[in-house]
Amino acid sequence: MLAVRGSPFGVASTGDGRWSFVDETTGAVAVFADASDPPRLLRTIAVPGEAVGNSLADGGRLLLVAGVGPDAQEASVLSVAAATSGAGNAELGVLRSPHPLGGGGPIEVSGTPDGAYAFVSVEYGDRVDVFNLRAALRGGFKRSTYVGSISLGDAVVGQALSPDGRWLYVTSELAGSLRAVLRHGGPGALKKTPGTLSVISVAKAEAGERQAVAATVHAGCQPARVAVAPGGATVWVTARASDDLLAFSASQLISHPAHALLASVRVGEAPVGLAFVNAGRWIAVADSNRFGARGAHSEITLVDAAAALAHRPAVLGTIRAGSFPREMSLEGNGRILLVGNWGSGQLETIELPGRSTTG
Repeated sequence: MLAVRGSPFGVASTGDGRWSFVDETTGAVAVFADASDPPRLLRTIAVPGEAVGNSLADGGRLLLVAGVGPDAQEASVLSVAAATSGAGNAELGVLRSPHPLGGGGPIEVSGTPDGAYAFVSVEYGDRVDVFNLRAALRGGFKRSTYVGSISLGDAVVGQALSPDGRWLYVTSELAGSLRAVLRHGGPGALKKTPGTLSVISVAKAEAGERQAVAATVHAGCQPARVAVAPGGATVWVTARASDDLLAFSASQLISHPAHALLASVRVGEAPVGLAFVNAGRWIAVADSNRFGARGAHSEITLVDAAAALAHRPAVLGTIRAGSFPREMSLEGNGRILLVGNWGSGQLETIELPGRSTTG
C-alpha cells in the first residue's frame, strides 16, 4: 500500500512495463516507475481541476486526463515522454467544450488507436463529447476542436473502445431521468432502476453525427465501468447497485441487442473498476463498498472469464483492498495489478501468478 496525495482515481500503465500514471483529485498526475518493486514515485504533474480518469492514446505516446472543476474543460493532453523524463512541460494542451460544465462532469476519456479523436464521458451532462485530437495537437490547442456531443442516459460514466477502434462502449447509470426516478419512486428506486450500455459508432461520432448510437441495452443497476476482452469478442460491465459483473457478446450487441447478455456473476459490494489479468483469462473486479454496507468489505474479486461464460461457478477468490478501490491497471510486465484505493488515499500493488497481459 503506497500513500498518495489526495484520493487516487484513474490508473493507467504503459505497455512496455516502464511507467504508470495515477490521477490525484488534488489536481495532479503522479508518475511511477514500474521497474522497481513496488513502483517508485518519480514526480507529480499539475493539471487543471481534479484529475479523475485517464487513458493512454496514440500508441502510448499521449496520456489523456479527464478533469473536474471550473478550470477543467474537459481533458488535459500530456506527453508521456515529457512526463516520464521530466524534460519540459508535459501538458500539451486542454480539450475544451463550448458547453458550460459548472462544477464538473468529465469523468472518463479515451483516444482512438490512431490518436486522431478523443471521447469524454460527461457524467452530469448525460453525454459523450467528441474532439478532434489530431487537429488540436496540430494547431497547438489554440482553437476549439470540439466535434459534437452524443446524448445518452442519465449519469454517463464508463467507456471503452473496441480493439479495432470501430465501437465505443459507454455506460449510463440510469436508463431514464434521475429526476423522474426520484419523483416516482424516491431514493430507494435508484437501486432498482436499470442503467444502460450503449454502443457508439466511432466513424459516425468522428463525423459529428448526433445519431451515432448503434445499440443500447439494459446493463444491471447503476452500471459503472466497461472493459472489452482481449480480441474484442466480449464486453464486460460492472453493475454497482446490483453487485454483478455482466458479460455481453460484442457481435450480438450490434446484430441482436436483446440477446447480447451472455452471463452474470455476483461479485462483492458495489463493484466499480475492472481489469483483465492472467493473459485475459481472469477479470479483477474492484468491489468498492462505496456506501459502507453493513457486513461488506472493500476487496478485489477474481473471476474466471471462461467459467462465467459457461455458466459455471466463476469466482476464484478475493484479495484485500484499501477503502473504496476504484480504478485498476495491469502493469505492462503483466505481473503487478495496481489498484487506486480512493477512500484511503493509497495505490495498492498486487502480485499476480504467472504471465499476464493487459486487456
